[in-house]
Amino acid sequence: MKDLTQSQWSEQLSNDKDAVIVDVRTDMEVAEGMIPKALHIDIQNAAGFMEKAKTLDATKNYYVYCRSGGRSAQACMILNSIGFPNTYNLMGGMMEWQGETTA
Repeated sequence: MKDLTQSQWSEQLSNDKDAVIVDVRTDMEVAEGMIPKALHIDIQNAAGFMEKAKTLDATKNYYVYCRSGGRSAQACMILNSIGFPNTYNLMGGMMEWQGETTA
């Protein structure tokens, strides 16, 4: 797992053809808006998170975010532990996100 600042995240993501964005917030948080093209997997639903994670392509690069950066760091560590070598945590999460969002 690597922690990325907002600017590092945006720059790296724009140059990554194997990028997958993952939002690990709750349904209620996601309803307030999310980063475009993000895959929603609620980490607070542990069984559902693991089930969905196991269906993902481990060769891709996963850019993970939550509200403030804590749950996404946890999600990155879980993904690393089950064979996903390239995970990137958005420091500050949606609380500091300056980019585009969708409803």
